[in-house]
Amino acid sequence: MSTQHPDNVNHPFFSGNSELGGEDEIKEVFYTFSHMHSQEQLWDCEGKEVDNFVVKKLLSKYEHYFRKNKLGKDVFLTLRVPNPSVEKNEAKILLETLESIPRNFDAAKAFYDDDIAPIFEIALPMTTDYRELVRISKYYKQYVVGKQHNKLGNDMTIAQWIGKFKPESLRIIPLIEDKESILNPENIVEPFLKEEKTEEYQRVWLARSDPALNYGNLATVLMLKVSLQKLRDIQEKLSIDILPILGCGSAPFRGNFKPTNIKNCVQGYPSIYTYTLQSAFKYDYGMDDVTDAVKFLNETRPSNPVSVDEKRCVSIIEKLMSEYRKQVKLLGESINNMSPYIPPRRKRKLHIGLFGYSRSVGDLKLPRAITFCASLYSYGLPPEIIGLNALDEKDIDYIKDIYANFDNDLRDSLKYLNKDNLSVFPKEIVDKIDKISGIVKYDVDKKHKKVTSIILEDLKRKDHRLLSENITRAGFIRGFLG
Repeated sequence: MSTQHPDNVNHPFFSGNSELGGEDEIKEVFYTFSHMHSQEQLWDCEGKEVDNFVVKKLLSKYEHYFRKNKLGKDVFLTLRVPNPSVEKNEAKILLETLESIPRNFDAAKAFYDDDIAPIFEIALPMTTDYRELVRISKYYKQYVVGKQHNKLGNDMTIAQWIGKFKPESLRIIPLIEDKESILNPENIVEPFLKEEKTEEYQRVWLARSDPALNYGNLATVLMLKVSLQKLRDIQEKLSIDILPILGCGSAPFRGNFKPTNIKNCVQGYPSIYTYTLQSAFKYDYGMDDVTDAVKFLNETRPSNPVSVDEKRCVSIIEKLMSEYRKQVKLLGESINNMSPYIPPRRKRKLHIGLFGYSRSVGDLKLPRAITFCASLYSYGLPPEIIGLNALDEKDIDYIKDIYANFDNDLRDSLKYLNKDNLSVFPKEIVDKIDKISGIVKYDVDKKHKKVTSIILEDLKRKDHRLLSENITRAGFIRGFLG
């Protein structure tokens, strides 16, 4: 699933602007289908400049491609909508988006002369309660499609006047982002399946970036392993296929999911059916590497999840999370000093995230995950290592048993460590990082170290123009912005 997450350094060849938006995102959908051979595109229906006419524009602009590759059958467009329980200011965008689905159906029917729904699945971010999913499903059935049967006075029905409304129902995908819900997906998935009487399959999307921001990188990995094991249990209990989606990015902190590390990721999460291909994955690597990786993913068949001891994992998660949050509180001022200079990559305002640190760490507010990562990497402090000092040797041994890529991912992180820059942080942080850096042997990326040293000097001199340029240079070296 190609997504619109702005973690890229390079801008794509089809855009003359470093910030994608508007018509460029229409081009992006076509590009990911036709050149990358991705089978699915996520379309964000949150924020500014959202285009609800995406289906009509795709079919009219790229007629030759979509005649051969049917939208809704061969390639897929999935919408991510605002969650009214959390995003109050954008709640009505959900209703506008639901109303647009039958119109998009009509556009595809006119193009194909067939009843294939071009959009039939939507993802709800920050899902914490199954009733949030049920509300969307029922609203669509009762008030979007259902109104076609209403009569206008003593005259004709709305369907007779306007035409039929299709598809008659939608598949709703929970996007689960908070710790309690990730660790207990059965509380969302089971009652929703029973309420909806879902047939054949249910997709469940587990977040990777925002949980890492809120709880720490390693804690999130362990949470996901517990969750995937439970999702398989739900599948066996209810005899319905559960198809997990993992929302991962190229930065180690956000999944280490990049074209050059694809096999390790699949080995780490063998039960995942769908991975998100974010912007760095698509635009910061060679085209051959990208298409080879997508081909590998398309041909890989999921298997059983890694078996874990839930109680032991939860115990380690709590230790890691507590230490991570303490350290992030100490780092907050430094992060917020750097974050304004991280270059933007999308013109739209992306969704707000489940919660900020203002709810859990005093009054500290931090940027979103991509900017958070980019800020710390720009200092030469890989965010993956924050809080790892909470582990003892037995913890590390167990983690290595269930997390085969632990050493590899940690090396990929530590190579961006610049110990010369650590003096800018509180001494408590420096002492703990010294302990962590001895867990595995690693080689420092000297080019990245040099650039991050320059970045710190730029920050001290308040040379804001050079600061953003050098932040971008460091991102080129890493292969992702944040």
